[in-house]
Amino acid sequence: MSATYALLFFAIVAEVVATTALARTDGFTRLWPSVVTIAGYAIAFWSLSFVLRVMPTGVVYAIWSGLGVVLVALVAWVWAKQTLDLPALIGLGLIVAGVAVINLFSRTVGH
Repeated sequence: MSATYALLFFAIVAEVVATTALARTDGFTRLWPSVVTIAGYAIAFWSLSFVLRVMPTGVVYAIWSGLGVVLVALVAWVWAKQTLDLPALIGLGLIVAGVAVINLFSRTVGH
């Protein structure tokens, strides 16, 4: 199962890279950010397809979207200096808590 989680994390990182690059594509008119975006999403979905062989779709999507949202927000905060106010930080914390609850306590994940 740890290899599955490693692949899921790899897929999430690829998606975060792609989403971060997407903001730089200027409507897909800039070549390199567009290439990074397309490649990142392709790698993310390809990796995710293997994870879905062994984990339930709903759980995978909850982890994928939750951690993806948090990581994109953190990258935007650090790299693009997009500030987050207290309600945003609380909301992101709740997302992380939800992902943790699923992974630590749900029997659906298949521990």
